[in-house]
Amino acid sequence: MTLIPIEARSGPVSEGVVHDPPPNAHRERFEQVFATHREAVLGYLRRRTDSGHDAADLLADTFLVAWRRLDDVPLDPQTRPWLYGVARRVLANHRRGEGRRHALATKLRGELSDAPPVHPLQEDTPTARAFRALPEQDRELLSLVAWEELDTGQIATVLGISRNAVRIRLHRARKRFAKLLTAPLANRTVVALTEEVSHEDA
Repeated sequence: MTLIPIEARSGPVSEGVVHDPPPNAHRERFEQVFATHREAVLGYLRRRTDSGHDAADLLADTFLVAWRRLDDVPLDPQTRPWLYGVARRVLANHRRGEGRRHALATKLRGELSDAPPVHPLQEDTPTARAFRALPEQDRELLSLVAWEELDTGQIATVLGISRNAVRIRLHRARKRFAKLLTAPLANRTVVALTEEVSHEDA
């Protein structure tokens, strides 16, 4: 594809008006840049990562930047160095993110290794068995009430449904849970699960 300088294009040009290139020309320029430099940029990233999957993801991120900033992409022979600069920054961001995730995972593993169970219903008790026997939708709904202590408005936001739908589903979930209970006495968690939401919206 031949790029024609603005000065060489025929046709009138309104004074003071900057004409954007047609969409097809924009796409063609990007496809040309991608086809010409894809392997070189991929090689740059492969030599700096341990995973081919990571390199492929970073390649996609690099060319996403190129697409968004196509007007800033210089013509050859400066195109490839420009793309390497973008890839370098994308890779640096990736490494920072990996470092943060690794540090957080290490910290959490240390904190959770000696931590007690998150909730009593993880135990092998009649109450826990009854809870686990509920449909996943019921378990999530009751968990939002008892453990996250959300009201109906907040639950509606979490689930993406109306408050009225939350009330209806919660009523049905409690009935199903009550039928599954085999223990004569309920612990605090079960009481919280079977009570009405204590902090309903006005």
